[in-house]
Amino acid sequence: MGPRSRERRAGAVQSTNDSSALSKRSLAARGYVQDPFAALLVPGAARRAPLIHRGYYIRARAVRHCVRAFLEQTGATHAARRAQILSLGAGFDSLYFRLKTAGRLARAAVWEVDFPDVARRKAERIGETPELCALTGPFQRGEPASALCFESADYCILGLDLRQLQRVDEALGSAGLDAASPTLLLAEAVLTYLETESAAALIAWAAQRFRNALFVVYEQMRPQDAFGQFMLQHFRQLNSPLHGLERFPDVEAQRRRFLQAGWTACGAMDMNEFYRCFLPAEERRRVENIEPFDEFEEWHLKCAHYFILAASRGDTLSHTLVSPCSEAFPRLNPASPSGVFPASVASSEGQVPTLKRYGHASVLLSPDVILSAGGFGEQEGRHCRVSQFHLLSRDGDSEWKGSQIGSCGTGVQWDGRLYHTMTRFSESRVLVLGGRLSPVSPALGVLQLHFSNSEDNNTQDLKVTITKAGRKDDSTLSCWRHSTTEVSYQNQEYLFVYGGRSVVEPVLSDWHFLHVETMAWVRIPVEGEVPEARHSHSACTWQGGALIAGGLGASEEPLNSVLFLRPTSCGFLWESIDIQPPITPRYSHTAHVLNGKLLLVGGVWIHSSSFPGVTVINLTTGLSSEYQIDTTYVPWPLMLHNHTSILLPEEQQLLLLGGGGNCFSFGTYFNPHTVTLDLSSLSAGQEGLDLYSGPTKVDNKVFHK
Repeated sequence: MGPRSRERRAGAVQSTNDSSALSKRSLAARGYVQDPFAALLVPGAARRAPLIHRGYYIRARAVRHCVRAFLEQTGATHAARRAQILSLGAGFDSLYFRLKTAGRLARAAVWEVDFPDVARRKAERIGETPELCALTGPFQRGEPASALCFESADYCILGLDLRQLQRVDEALGSAGLDAASPTLLLAEAVLTYLETESAAALIAWAAQRFRNALFVVYEQMRPQDAFGQFMLQHFRQLNSPLHGLERFPDVEAQRRRFLQAGWTACGAMDMNEFYRCFLPAEERRRVENIEPFDEFEEWHLKCAHYFILAASRGDTLSHTLVSPCSEAFPRLNPASPSGVFPASVASSEGQVPTLKRYGHASVLLSPDVILSAGGFGEQEGRHCRVSQFHLLSRDGDSEWKGSQIGSCGTGVQWDGRLYHTMTRFSESRVLVLGGRLSPVSPALGVLQLHFSNSEDNNTQDLKVTITKAGRKDDSTLSCWRHSTTEVSYQNQEYLFVYGGRSVVEPVLSDWHFLHVETMAWVRIPVEGEVPEARHSHSACTWQGGALIAGGLGASEEPLNSVLFLRPTSCGFLWESIDIQPPITPRYSHTAHVLNGKLLLVGGVWIHSSSFPGVTVINLTTGLSSEYQIDTTYVPWPLMLHNHTSILLPEEQQLLLLGGGGNCFSFGTYFNPHTVTLDLSSLSAGQEGLDLYSGPTKVDNKVFHK
């Protein structure tokens, strides 16, 4: 890499500091953390999204956990020596001022290293801010050509390039950093911006330089899956590519990296595990209620792609700071794959318009026509709540083709809802239930979509009229991320609406029955143990009842239970299906029943480092198996959450429509194509199963079909 290219990359990396500093200021302003110094260090204001706040909050808590543990341990065991904190790539972080105010620097000092321009700007900002100078005490500024930018009795800022280790070593020595004193090295999102060789040299240098030290690292990992690929692409576009992720893709590889570099102990975990292991439940509830939030998939995926690591050398810490805790966060990896479902693009290349949206709903109007409505996606060149309907249609065996249609002006206009459900009553009538306009605005009212077209039944001429259904004052449904399933009771058809969340309740456990013929909400007795509240689960019609699988529970943790709402002579009965081996908890997936098997498609899980494919559950035996999705012939990445799916049983195919999400600060991603999964490998041996009428194991009891 030439000098000019290095300079451009360095400038791009420095710009990430400015963005990060503004995010930390916004984080403090919203009350996630107590940090009055963020606003003093960073001029200007920027209101970040709740998802960004949560991401920076968990980063701040992980670093605070390690810093406090280091200071408490060294204060107890090394009272004769001053503890040292060396923050690498510190940017405009306010760590020193927070520690000084908390009285934690009585026998400790802080050194910071960053690019010279960043270090000088921070030193200037401190020097011109009386509130900050009052904390540092008397200080001096270095000469323009010097690496020393700021120095007080317990605080030093150095402008250095971490790739020039010899100069770094010399400058730190001149600034008073003692190799024999207990030292905490802190690198927040730093090592991945260095070329792999430079990062390796820095890790090894630290192990050799300090005999009694702790190295804490927070940065990205898991580049192989869809979210990871989009993350890598984002940083490449910023001209600050992430390095080393292919060689060190997960926490185990990162642990080995440090142990092989001379560190004697090392622990690491992803941020989902840290959040549940090291934050008290009361603090989690506080954070989860600071501001309206409805981006759970992206929150969990972001946490799955960042880790906190603590490597130690010497006797600084007698225990590993971030040891896994199986009780608070049990790992539940899926079984080894039983097979593969090949994926292919459903429509011919270049077919427009594509279905780029998520949080929508889809329904099969007829064997050759699929309707999708609502959600957040691309429309007329911008990202917004989508108002146009999307049709996917075909003529006979031809390829699927997409088209957009709007609603007729004579009816109600589509209100822009997402996370709703749609149920087909006929080829010309669809019912829409629930949904939201924003996390604080439910989409009120039941909608009916009426379809009409020309005499030759050309789908290109299809028209949609929207009307309100039910009573005008009907407020039964003000939820979203719920499920709607067709069930039967006493030879009458009903829609069973279950779970979800609302403005008032973050997760719901209630249910409602809508009588299809009269469009009236009715009460039907339901016995059995009430299931755990959930949203973003799946629901399928089966045996006149409903199969409910997975979902996100009250503590924002995925569930793995599979429940059957079984029809009885006097109503319905909740039963739990015993599944072996137990499936990995998941949510934001879709589900279908095919040949007596329940298929759980995609979704998000946090208890495994793999990523979901298709889980197949034999409803006769309760046995589960896993199938991978072969995406060789599908443009990558393919995000299988917030999507919809349509089963074509006669063709042994599953269509995956839309999906994606707002990927933290990396941007919004929409799956660009409708994808077909070939399920034909499941049909082997099904002939006997289709005719089978034996027992199914439910709650260790047996009932017959």
